[in-house]
Formats: sequence, structure tokens, C-alpha cells
Amino acid sequence: MNARINPIVMPKWGLSMAEGKVTGWLVRPGAKITAGDEILEVETDKIAGVVEAGEAGTLRRVLGEPQTVYPVKALIGVIADDDVPDAEIDAFVAAYAVPAEEGEDAAEAGPRYEFVETPAGRLRYARRGEGEDTVLLIHGFGGDLDNWLFNIDALGAAATVYALDLPGHGQSEKALGDPSLPGLATAVLGFMDALGIARAHLVGHSMGGALAQRVAVDAPSRVASIALIASAGLGPEINGDYIAGFVSAAGRRELKPVLEHLFHDPSTVTRQLVDDVLKYKRIDGVDTALRALADGLFPDGRQASQLADRTRAAGTRTLVVFGEGDRIIPAAHAQALADTAQVHVLPEAGHMVQMEKAGRVNELLLKHIAG
Repeated sequence: MNARINPIVMPKWGLSMAEGKVTGWLVRPGAKITAGDEILEVETDKIAGVVEAGEAGTLRRVLGEPQTVYPVKALIGVIADDDVPDAEIDAFVAAYAVPAEEGEDAAEAGPRYEFVETPAGRLRYARRGEGEDTVLLIHGFGGDLDNWLFNIDALGAAATVYALDLPGHGQSEKALGDPSLPGLATAVLGFMDALGIARAHLVGHSMGGALAQRVAVDAPSRVASIALIASAGLGPEINGDYIAGFVSAAGRRELKPVLEHLFHDPSTVTRQLVDDVLKYKRIDGVDTALRALADGLFPDGRQASQLADRTRAAGTRTLVVFGEGDRIIPAAHAQALADTAQVHVLPEAGHMVQMEKAGRVNELLLKHIAG
């Protein structure tokens, strides 16, 4: 392959993604591209996302038509140097074949998710990679392991990565023996014990960030570092209307505007995403679990646990990342650990910054994990 010609392909976000729809290009043919630039928007059956350029150059071909569905890895554009002849690019497009991944058939045939019995019940998890470092991804309130859809594979290229559904969430046990932060921390440590994970880098989003801090405080020998993404536990303020709205919403009309608060761009919330959350919320035991957690962790629309001082005292190496437009937890909370942590507040991102700015967040996480 000509090193000066770089394909833009339909990305594969998670094992379950088979195709995606091009919803629009953010740059025009002939535009100068820098690696990391957002170049087009794609919608999957889970969520809408942005594709970033992997290489610098000029956008020489746009092949993906808006509102058209393409299989993953299909060629939808070409970036190349200006001095590459048009005929050479035409030949590249004509000869392009979707590359096969080594071991792809075996991976696709294997389980996409696994389950493990723990003291907190049966918990679902996903695993990627075989690196020396171990990373554990911990989602937030009402979320599940698919909140790391745009991150787990990127991190799995450099580490052994686990993402779990916390008790009361996703496809894990719905009963919560102890719906408190210490209770959830015990559940996470039990999950690590069940899988033989002696020590890990904890990456927590929102409530999961407070949970990562609590585990680091309670069991510092088990934690190599923590990365706090739009984290709870750094200040008292939280959008209490969001918490109450998420818990009480029983239909699509009520839930969609609540979920839109999570993103800088509300159009990121697809009909399928709303339907998936509603399906989860209608499972027996979920309403009880969510109400117990909301009452314990966010009473009267405030955060009950303030962990910055204890996290600082624990001395755990820490990364903090927020979206500048976070409408759930104020981005100003990122500064609570500014004296001891690496802090990054990313523009044009909301509470789900790990999805909206996945490339930059993955870059920061990989650097953090490497130390």
C-alpha cells in the first residue's frame, strides 16, 4: 500500500457493530486534514459518533454518501498528499479490498461478553487485549459497559482491559445488597478477586469515578492509578433534575430529553439508544436499584460523598478529564485535584466526553497508563 495514500473506512466500534450510516461529512474534498481532526459523522444502531482522521494530508476522495449504510471497514474516503496523482488514487480505490483481521473469525465466533460469579452476584463483563498492564473500566449511574464502546478496543491495544456492568446495571445482578459507595467498592474488589486481578488501573466515569476513588482509598495496594472521567466525588453539585428524570422516565418522550443532557450535541442520542435504556429500565429490580442508589449517593440533588481530600492523601497517580460543556457535573470540579493530578477540560464535549472526544481521551488514558 502506498504510504502516502490513507483510507478512511467505516469504523468498528465494539464487537457487535456490523455496519454504520454516514450522516454527514464535516470537511469538503480538498480540505487540509490534521491527524485527529473530526471528518465525518456516523450513526450506528447504538449511538451517533464522529470519525477522526488517523493521518494528515488532503481529503482527496469522498466515497461515503450521506444517509447511506456501509459495512464496517468499507472504504468511504481517501486522504493523500497533494503530489499523489489522481490516477494513482483512482487505482487505489479500484483495488481496495476490505482487510481481514488476524483471528477475526475466531473472535467473532466467540462470546462478546462473559459473566462471573462474585459476592455481589453474577456480573457481566467484557475483556480486550493481552497487555502487561491491567485496566478496569467502571461506568456511571444508569450506564453499562457499552459506555466504553469507543475506548475499550483502543486501550486493549496496549493493556489487558476489563469493563464490567456494576450490580444493578446492564446485564449484571439487579439486587443491591449495599447501595452505597463503600458497598459498590466492595463489589468491584470482589469482581477483581473473582477474576484474579491483583492490581489494576481504574478508569471511572461519573459515579464510576467516585467509585474508583473510593477503591483507591479503601484498597490502595490494588490500584495502580486512577483516571476520573467527568467524575463524581469532587464537589457537591450535580444536576439533580437529571438524576430524578432518569429514574422516573417511563417512556421515550420523557427519557429522550433527559439523555440529551449527557452530550454536547443532543443529536448523538439515537432512537435505538433511547430504546436500549428503556429496555434496561423495565427489567425487574432496576427501578428499585436506581432509586436506592439515587437516594444514597445523590440525596436532595446533591452529591453525598466528597472524596478529593482523601484521594489526594492516598497519593494515587491521578488523571482527571472533563467535557467543558458538562451539564450533569460542573466541569469546574476538575480543578479539585489540580494540585496533584493531570487535569484536562476538553472543549465541545459534555458529560459523555469519553464518547464525544474518544480519540483525545484514549490518547490521554494510554499516556496515563504508561506512566
